[in-house]
Amino acid sequence: MNFHQINGDHLREIGFPQGRAIGVALVAIEKHFRSHTREEVMDMLTNLAQSPADFLDDTYLSAVADLLMEKPKATAAEEIPLRDEAAPYAVYGGEKIEQGAVNQMNIAVRLPVAVAGALMPDAHQGYGLPIGGVLATENAVIPYGVGVDIGCRMCMSLFDLNVHELQTNKNGFVKLLNQNTLFGSGKEFSDTYDNEVLDRHEFQSTTLLKSLHHKAVKQLGTSGSGNHFVEFGVVEVYAGNGQFDVPAGTYLALLSHSGSRGLGATIAQHYTKLAMEKCPLPKDARHLAWLDLNTEEGQEYWLSMNLAGDYASACHHVIHEKMAKSLAMQPVAMIENHHNFAWKEQLNGREVIVHRKGATPAGKNVLGIIPGSMSAPGFIVRGKGESDSIHSASHGAGRQMSRTSAIKNIPEKELRQMLADNGVTLIGGGLDEAPQAYKDIHGVMQAQQELVEVLGRFDPKIVRMDS
Repeated sequence: MNFHQINGDHLREIGFPQGRAIGVALVAIEKHFRSHTREEVMDMLTNLAQSPADFLDDTYLSAVADLLMEKPKATAAEEIPLRDEAAPYAVYGGEKIEQGAVNQMNIAVRLPVAVAGALMPDAHQGYGLPIGGVLATENAVIPYGVGVDIGCRMCMSLFDLNVHELQTNKNGFVKLLNQNTLFGSGKEFSDTYDNEVLDRHEFQSTTLLKSLHHKAVKQLGTSGSGNHFVEFGVVEVYAGNGQFDVPAGTYLALLSHSGSRGLGATIAQHYTKLAMEKCPLPKDARHLAWLDLNTEEGQEYWLSMNLAGDYASACHHVIHEKMAKSLAMQPVAMIENHHNFAWKEQLNGREVIVHRKGATPAGKNVLGIIPGSMSAPGFIVRGKGESDSIHSASHGAGRQMSRTSAIKNIPEKELRQMLADNGVTLIGGGLDEAPQAYKDIHGVMQAQQELVEVLGRFDPKIVRMDS
């Protein structure tokens, strides 16, 4: 029985091309979205057709999104060959890194523009660069080396509040999360929130950015699906933390993880397609197509990427400002860092473009946050500036189980018991993000002791994710 009475003709009308994507989409909505109304499903499918990159990490629709992503093919004569000799790269925690991620890194460091690479201990296979992959290039930027969720970011506010309130007033904190956050692919606020990033002149600099301004306005302060979260927890700042300007002690903390929403995803999709047309590579390297920064397209992407990164930061600031206002208290400190981004940096006296796809900047004395999972601790860190890692560290624990495998193999009862054992209240979320799907954060931190110094520990207590 077709529960929603949706067929291939309906999908073609909203922009689906003829092909496998239609059949896969119909199976997915019949299997996973029976509780949604027909209108909700059609709105979701319309967003999927228009911006498939938004759904590449979606638990149920990623396969459809992948089929919808245009992948231009080039003849062998047009292909740019990879180098026989690879650029050097360091590996941290290699015994826990899956072979697929290593294979992707081995390809990336053979690009003609590659200068050096590094693989973080949380690495796992992705598109183009592996998640947890770092690549330095010569005057070239790789849209898929940055990733679909441009500027995905961690942000933590520390409040001088009694942490016991998380238990004694748990319902109040749950209410704050429900009132001040919004999760999900394509989700938008009905009431908009003002921020200076929306007035940036870059929004008028290209046709694409002009077309995305309205979406950026409506999605400011929202969060995505997958592993994005906003959570309250307890932070212990350690004594003897040097330049970290927060006294040792225990603080109530708000931690958020999300990126640039539809703005960044559409930029990534547009310029990845352009890069693949202009820079045809062998099949196993095609997602590593680059844009030369001396070209108009390269400059457009660089401008758009930086705007998306600032927009991602603004999204976090809106969330944290709302929470601070609701708590009637200003934070004593805020710590934040990008991943999924590219920077112009100096490496061994040479200017390079450093892509950190799921990796935390860890230059000398640079602060960052490395989270664990919904029940495992995260850490406030300070970079040591290790050149072999290209001044980088992991961006989290890293997956050890795919989303599909997690849903199939982790019992709901086991997840609930783990949350209870750790005193964690979960709003939304699912088995695909269960702690068991992630590596042991303590092992990951052990593997990168030479990259970062730990200044404090965060333990999540009330976690909100997409439902």
